[in-house]
Amino acid sequence: MDTKKIAIVTGASSGIGKEFVALMLKEEIDELWAIGLNEDRLKEVKETDKDRVRVFAMDLTQRKNLDILEALIISESVDIKWLINCAGYAKFCDYGGIDRYTSINMIDLNVSALVAMGLICLPYMQKGGHIVNMASQASFQPLPYQNIYSSTKAFVRNYTRALNVELKSKGVVATAVCPGWMQTRLIERAIVKGEKGTRVFPHIVYPDVVAKKAIKDAKKSKDISIYGLYAKLSHIVAKILPQKCMMGIWLRQQRLKSVSNDKN
Repeated sequence: MDTKKIAIVTGASSGIGKEFVALMLKEEIDELWAIGLNEDRLKEVKETDKDRVRVFAMDLTQRKNLDILEALIISESVDIKWLINCAGYAKFCDYGGIDRYTSINMIDLNVSALVAMGLICLPYMQKGGHIVNMASQASFQPLPYQNIYSSTKAFVRNYTRALNVELKSKGVVATAVCPGWMQTRLIERAIVKGEKGTRVFPHIVYPDVVAKKAIKDAKKSKDISIYGLYAKLSHIVAKILPQKCMMGIWLRQQRLKSVSNDKN
């Protein structure tokens, strides 16, 4: 059996995941595995290249689905050239604005599923392979009123950059993508009705430019990819100012009560 060169994209049915699918189809691969929740949108993705795209409608927070993917990879002779983890979601509200099941599910998808996909795929990646994990500008600092989401993205950023060091001997590059606000369904789905939450989305960009830069940076073996002056400036400022100060700036930007008088 000939070894197939494949790319795997999670969260492939919309947003930046769909943009990565389009970019992967320009790479030298035999198949692209598109994973997402929405079966109808995945059918649209399939139409972009019926011969090479395989679609999998599944929830990656369910371990049985991860087992199914792993069994499929084991059963086929594959060389995974790209693993692009885009599956994830956010809720913008205070700690009591969503139930605990939703909170834990956010962690399961943004963190646990991403780590699991890497562990499943790495044994089938060779020198020159790439792992691209979607982090966020939200990973640069603690963000009140989206505390879980920003914390999961901080994990993704730190995990990916550390993993990149570990994978040097294997010749695989891991890149954390840290965009600012993007024009995707994530924002629409993330807003929760309530008194406090993220409502201001400055310097919003389209996901296609973020995806293109991410692939370009991954090919340059960079462990982090940041698109746009605003996101880059935020990254620099977050290294300089104390986190408490950064949270105060964030709250003022979002027109929320400042924590500047909090002495703790």
